Amino acid sequence: MKDTNPSATAPTPTTDVLVMGGGLAGLTLALQLRRRLPALRILVLERKQHPVPIAAHKVGESTVEIGAHYLAEVVGLRDHLDTAHLRKFGFRFFFSDGRHDVDQCTELGASRYLSVPTYQIDRGILENHLGHAVRAEGISFVDGARIHQVTLDAAQGHAVAWTDAQGQAQTTTARWVVDACGRAGMLKKKLALEQTNDHAAHAVWFRVNHRIDVDAWSTDPAWQARVTAPERWLSTNHLCGKGYWLWLIPLSSGSHSVGIVADSSLQPLEGMNTFDRAMDWIAEHQPRLHEALDPVRHTLQDFAFFKRFSYGSKQTFSDQRWALTGEAGRFLDPFYSPGSDMIGIGNTYITHLIAEDMAGRDIRGQARIFDTTFRTFYDSMLPLYQGQYALFGDAAVMPKKVIWDYTYYWNVLAPLFFHGSLTDVALLAKAQGDLSACRQLNDSMQAWFREASLQSPLRNDAPSPPRMFDQCSMDWFAELNHQLTLPKDATAVRKTLADGVGLLQRLAHVLQSSGPQPWWSGLQALSREASPQVAGTMAA
Repeated sequence: MKDTNPSATAPTPTTDVLVMGGGLAGLTLALQLRRRLPALRILVLERKQHPVPIAAHKVGESTVEIGAHYLAEVVGLRDHLDTAHLRKFGFRFFFSDGRHDVDQCTELGASRYLSVPTYQIDRGILENHLGHAVRAEGISFVDGARIHQVTLDAAQGHAVAWTDAQGQAQTTTARWVVDACGRAGMLKKKLALEQTNDHAAHAVWFRVNHRIDVDAWSTDPAWQARVTAPERWLSTNHLCGKGYWLWLIPLSSGSHSVGIVADSSLQPLEGMNTFDRAMDWIAEHQPRLHEALDPVRHTLQDFAFFKRFSYGSKQTFSDQRWALTGEAGRFLDPFYSPGSDMIGIGNTYITHLIAEDMAGRDIRGQARIFDTTFRTFYDSMLPLYQGQYALFGDAAVMPKKVIWDYTYYWNVLAPLFFHGSLTDVALLAKAQGDLSACRQLNDSMQAWFREASLQSPLRNDAPSPPRMFDQCSMDWFAELNHQLTLPKDATAVRKTLADGVGLLQRLAHVLQSSGPQPWWSGLQALSREASPQVAGTMAA
């Protein structure tokens, strides 16, 4: 049935902002703009008709701290997330390639919730809610629209030719045009902004209308006792092996999302590019999951794949009043679920530029700085993935990498976003040295992880030992997450970034200097070292 809303505003021949694409990126941008500029005229054009299907709609269902904070607080969706979706129990990793006895494998995860809430999102439920929300705010949202041509003209207004769901031709002139139409990348192609990278990885995924209960995979009391609250199935569970990881994401609709992400040179796409092939592959590499999935094959809801999903863009924001957001711009990798993070960061820059422009201020300098900064964030995160998939099944090295990657994320990008500092040009300039130092440390550590795995006793298909690395047993790690919830002014954020350099240096020393077992004890003891950033007691 067609999604209608009596409060919807009909499109007009002219508008202040035209958003091409009404998915997650486009609709959240529209709401963010409305919150910042209540009188702004906004038109969103979406190709798909609403309501969209639940469960089997889009991937990108797991959020991490920045994306969850963006949706809940910046866009104002806290109540919807708490009532219509699942609170995520963090990331969880099982080094279980070829193993049926998951309880006898190495596990990395938390035994309880950390401070910052994150969510497992049913994209259909969310995007239907967003469609209603933008219309309720008086934003013109046209679903079933097809865009045919964009003519950029910053002086006279950008002209967008499109047809509505009834096939009627329309033309809208807009002061700003934002491409949020995903991988179709209309502006990116028009302006020849496509940029490849050296990260050759693919993904296949499907949804089943059935809950996959990871907690039922073992009755061993010791394994059950590792996790106090809530249950493992609420995590984004990663089943890891050489050259790949497999995700298990529960959805509030009762479905479960399953995806395989792999380095194409190590786990070829041809071995998993149909549902039957993927199931055969799972039977070989993750037999315990296959045992859970095989009886419910008939509940399959969809199946899809991307041959090569990672790419960049030469530019994303322009003082000529155009911008790209979401997958229309850049995409890193689904590992660590950075998609909604990049949407939140990009939309925040776009909102600020539009607000400055509508106020009559010159945005040339800010547009250049924000575009460079956003590209730097992408470039600094790419080494987390590029050339790293060979060690994903290494239960000796990969847990070290995960702890490092989390700490890098919570030390650098997350504080800037949580404390409203992304658009503080003065702060970014003052923190440039610390940000550069953190990036250099990260680059060197990612290289070290690759080298360490070459010497790892668990690299060559050796079974991982039965143990759990509980992230909550590291007081400094849990406190680092908690610190994101505390209000900080620009001075405090600046100090956080400076202190983060020291923490990363100490963490690198522990990870590089310890043997296979003592390194975990070293991490647990790290909180005893003086560090203003991680001092203090976690709030109850």
